Amino acid sequence: MTSNRFCCILGHFYRVGVALELAPQKGQAMTNEVESDRPIFLKPGHNAGDLVESSKWKILREERGLVEVDVHLPDHLLNPRDQLFGGFTGTYVDMISIFTVRTLFKSQEDFKWSATVNMRIDYFAPVLGPRFLLKGELIKDGRSTCLVATHFTDMEGNKLVYAITTLRKST
Repeated sequence: MTSNRFCCILGHFYRVGVALELAPQKGQAMTNEVESDRPIFLKPGHNAGDLVESSKWKILREERGLVEVDVHLPDHLLNPRDQLFGGFTGTYVDMISIFTVRTLFKSQEDFKWSATVNMRIDYFAPVLGPRFLLKGELIKDGRSTCLVATHFTDMEGNKLVYAITTLRKST
């Protein structure tokens, strides 16, 4: 059964449950089929998305002003203690913040871009792999800007990082 639900991720619209461009896993044949209960976050080919290997992320929840994602932590983003290197945290925050704001709009024509104008990150505990959870939550939808909170938690629900981002919307 084909779903007619669309998912907009960082400016790209996808119909959930139909063919998407996916890179095959090692030892697997190339396939364009995606499980309808496991939409990917962003297809390969986006610079920041490829850096954090977002094609291996799983969207758990997506609704207006709220997203939850199961995230893969690539080895090349680890510090010598096998933790997420703090400098890359902002990339995750920016991607989830933009994705959260995009949930406010029905079409790409309504919202073509955004610009991050402020970001504050608080670190509570190290982010360890191989997976962790990200939650983007709209705090305020203003006329020209949005305020978004991003929560990093481990798979047991422990708080790791909290960030607040202000994004300027296209008008």
